[in-house]
Amino acid sequence: MEYSKKVMEHFANPHNVGVIEDANGVGEIGNAKCGDIMKMYLKIENDIIVDVKFKTYGCASAIATSSIATDLIKGQPISEALKLTNKAVVEALDGLPAVKIHCSVLAEQAIKAALSDYYTRQGIDPVPIVGVIEEHDHEH
Repeated sequence: MEYSKKVMEHFANPHNVGVIEDANGVGEIGNAKCGDIMKMYLKIENDIIVDVKFKTYGCASAIATSSIATDLIKGQPISEALKLTNKAVVEALDGLPAVKIHCSVLAEQAIKAALSDYYTRQGIDPVPIVGVIEEHDHEH
C-alpha cells in the first residue's frame, strides 16, 4: 500500500493530539469494521474553533486524517468546519489508498459529531449536522 509523504508525516508527527479538558464540543465516531475510533475535542468561542484536539485509535490513515482534519478547522468559524468534506481531507494529504478512504469519512464525521455536541450543549437543534452523518452511513 502506497502512502503519500504527507500521510507519513502526519502519522509520524500528528498535530493536535490530546484532550481539551474544558472542551465545549466532543464527538466520538467508531467504525466497528476496521476498529478505528476517533474522538474530537473542540473549544469554541464566538462561533470560532479556537482549539481542537483528537485521540484516535487506529491505523496510520486514521491518525493522519484526524491530524490534517484538525489542522484544517483550527481557527475557523463553525460554518467553515461544517463544510469540511472527507474529499478535502484526502486532498490535503495528497491522496489516500482507496481502501483507506473510509478513514477520511470518519474524520469528517468525528468533527461533525463534536459540532453537533456543541450545538446540543448550546441548546441549538443539531439536526442538519446529524443528517450529514447519517447520509454517509448509507454509502457503506
